[in-house]
Amino acid sequence: MFLKCPGQDDRNITAEIIPCPGCGYEIEIFSDEVKARCRRCGSLVCNKRLPSCLDWCKSARECIGDRH
Repeated sequence: MFLKCPGQDDRNITAEIIPCPGCGYEIEIFSDEVKARCRRCGSLVCNKRLPSCLDWCKSARECIGDRH
């Protein structure tokens, strides 16, 4: 059992550029964020889906096991 997720490391976070649906401004949203606000028009932009440590964590299999 882990006291802290062994994969909880900020170096694994990735960034994506998403166009604002309100004004088209390019918004940088990180893989650990659910939403971001456009700096130009203030619109709220949601990530395509909720982030999961299974997407980026090298230790996910160790934490939750191999589930297929």
